[in-house]
Amino acid sequence: MNTLPRPFPIPVVAAGPGSHEDEALDYLEMPQGMAVYQAPSLPEPEQLSGHDGALAALRQTLAAVQACVRGETPAPVALAGLTTTELALLHQVLGEGEVSAQVLADDGQPLVQVQESVFAGVWRVLERGADGHVADTIECGAVPQALLRAAREDGASPAVAAAAPPPGVMNAPAILTELAEQRHQWRPGQPAHVVNLTLLPLSPEDIAWLDHVLGTGRVVVLSRGYGNCRVTDTGVPDTWRVVYYNSQDKVILNSVEVCAVPEVVCAAAEDLADSAERLDEVLQWVARG
Repeated sequence: MNTLPRPFPIPVVAAGPGSHEDEALDYLEMPQGMAVYQAPSLPEPEQLSGHDGALAALRQTLAAVQACVRGETPAPVALAGLTTTELALLHQVLGEGEVSAQVLADDGQPLVQVQESVFAGVWRVLERGADGHVADTIECGAVPQALLRAAREDGASPAVAAAAPPPGVMNAPAILTELAEQRHQWRPGQPAHVVNLTLLPLSPEDIAWLDHVLGTGRVVVLSRGYGNCRVTDTGVPDTWRVVYYNSQDKVILNSVEVCAVPEVVCAAAEDLADSAERLDEVLQWVARG
């Protein structure tokens, strides 16, 4: 078992910033439900009996989450050497949470696959190396480091050469200037600067020019917390595209955020503390059995 069980459900394509093509009032249906914590269907204690590798990985995961709560940065928990049965039991305990992500290669194939567990801040990470070897780990923290690394690399790529915008471009240059100023001023730890594109009058030429200048990075994240939210990095530093969809997959909010990573992707400190408590309860239940 060395692949994530759920396919990435939203096509990996750049989302245009949205435009006001329809002048009539057309109220979009808002999301109908919110994803909430659901306890995983735990295996019976006797099913884990004898599978010391799975139990050891769970104990290491708990220790890593507790380290995160203390403000530390723990090393990932390596799953190499676990049997297929142990991996299946581990996945049954961790379940699947609301956030999944990919880092794509140039050919569109995933270099990194990430699935959050039902314990917020506990991530299953599959990373394919240059030699084709796949590292299977559990990483604990606000966001997997592989996503941040890829976004930094994308932001360090050569910028699009400055050029005059083509005919039909009206508001995109002002938006790009605002984003550039915010990138220059923004520092880690500061709140994200959000430009809501949904509310702006953007022509198709504006959309194309924004896409051209910002570019599209390799990181794609899907959060299912309240409706669906797709997050993609861009080809410029600390700049992300964030698009929210309703239950009918219509765009209800389209924005650009200047930050290290959008908040919708991250597990909060309170989430990590809650995950540590719940994972500890699971291991106590197993021990009692």
